[in-house]
Amino acid sequence: MNSSLRMYSSWSDAALLDALRAHDEEAFGEIYRRYCYRLFTLAYGKLKSREVAEELVQDLFESLWSKRATATIQQLDYYLFSALRYRIINYIKAQKVRAGYELFCRVSLSETDTNTEDSLALDDLNSAFAAGLRQLPEKSREVFRLSRLEHYTVSEISARVHLSEKTVEYHLTKSLKLLRSYLREFLLILLPLLLFIKDR
Repeated sequence: MNSSLRMYSSWSDAALLDALRAHDEEAFGEIYRRYCYRLFTLAYGKLKSREVAEELVQDLFESLWSKRATATIQQLDYYLFSALRYRIINYIKAQKVRAGYELFCRVSLSETDTNTEDSLALDDLNSAFAAGLRQLPEKSREVFRLSRLEHYTVSEISARVHLSEKTVEYHLTKSLKLLRSYLREFLLILLPLLLFIKDR
């Protein structure tokens, strides 16, 4: 270990935070070394996926660096572990939504003999939704995905896409309005399909 690393390793978390706010990359590196493995262990223990655990921890540290001058952090370890737990919860929620949607599609499309028209309607709806997403401006599409599919908050999206919270809210409102317009003609098809599946 060189003398610079030895110096930073002896610093308190509070001192490292002060240096981080002053854009000190070596202080950031020490924070990473100090907490990376512990954070990874927590994420892996909850998710049982090395790849996902590494991705969430990496995302957390990228966010810490990008918000280094503005984040209000009183206690570094509490902040990091709380932020990681929030990311884990969001990931699990997103996986449940995705799994539920896939199950919905499988159940609906498996009844091809008696529900051909409903299956076709669902295909049309999926196609319309995908087409609607593609027609959104790139930034609005990204904001919609983070908000509605991955369940990030407005403040978290603001940090990830480097836009103000008001701008994030504008993109979200815009994307929802455009998608509603794209999908309006399919709503009358979707409602009977949902009611039919619910009654089975």
